[in-house]
Amino acid sequence: MSARVLIYGTGVCPYCISAERLLESKGVTAIEKIRIDLDPAQREQMMKKTGRRTVPQIYIGDTHVGGYDDLFALDQAGGLLPLLSGN
Repeated sequence: MSARVLIYGTGVCPYCISAERLLESKGVTAIEKIRIDLDPAQREQMMKKTGRRTVPQIYIGDTHVGGYDDLFALDQAGGLLPLLSGN
């Protein structure tokens, strides 16, 4: 997999953990995690970038996928693997 994966999340968010597990099941070995519970400035940055307040917020490459439900739906529609491979 070549696309960079970035997740804004918190340490106790079950949806963040589920998103990581789904990505790992697709062969993603490196996930950049930004803990917004540890750094309030990152929470502000996430909200400006995404327009959303909830976590996780997932980026694959330059594409804002959204939250866990969005990631799961993308996978079910067959769009996750092409995005992860950079296509």
